[in-house]
Amino acid sequence: MTHILVTNDDGINAPGLIALVQALRSFGEVTVCVPERNWSAGGHVKTLHKPLRAWDSRLADGTAVIVSNGAPSDCVALAMLGLVPRAIDLVVSGINAGANLGYDLTYSGTVTAAMEAVISGAPAISISLCVPEPEQVCDYSAAARFALHASRNILARKIPKGILLNINVPCLPEEKILGVRITRQGLRVYRDELVARKDPRGKPYYWIGSGPPTGIPEEDSDFWAVSEGFISVTPVQLDLTAYSAIEGLRAWDWSGG
Repeated sequence: MTHILVTNDDGINAPGLIALVQALRSFGEVTVCVPERNWSAGGHVKTLHKPLRAWDSRLADGTAVIVSNGAPSDCVALAMLGLVPRAIDLVVSGINAGANLGYDLTYSGTVTAAMEAVISGAPAISISLCVPEPEQVCDYSAAARFALHASRNILARKIPKGILLNINVPCLPEEKILGVRITRQGLRVYRDELVARKDPRGKPYYWIGSGPPTGIPEEDSDFWAVSEGFISVTPVQLDLTAYSAIEGLRAWDWSGG
């Protein structure tokens, strides 16, 4: 039987977690290892300078789950390095409450958990529901069913090593989702600003933030697909080399001290 590891970056109480686990159970054995708290925008973390802890718990539907004080990528590493004795065939990270599009991928705990799986040699999927606001109530069932479909596909078709699938599902009624588009990573537009304040003792502290990001809806990009009502499936590789720049850099003078 296929063995699937499920993780997320929204923590044990995330609304998309139970929906994902329940959908994937029809495909194989599911093991859940998730962080104890929300790690949204936590990025790719490997905890090396303090102990990691893990303990048993249960989801609201009674599903057994391993909880860790580590990051989402730590959860994957713990499981694949031996905390979970049985070999893992696939890692599915999500369902995230919010989009992971464009430059979001470098910030996203959801996506970087899938990256950790790929580094460890397992195929991986990150899946997000494009909830406009974190507190907004959305139906995760369509995203969960698509995660099941994608999981079957990725194992049957044998995706090349070093590649994960980043999936974003519009927050729409299932009948209004227009289909699936294979996309490229698009351009996110952030409107970050620095908010400076003072604590009761007069010492400064800072918030970085603003309204929700937008994106440039270039055709065939992930942002375009979701904005048009399609599910976006983007193949993502961990090789970040800018190959187009190599020859130009070789022409520079590198002999100086």
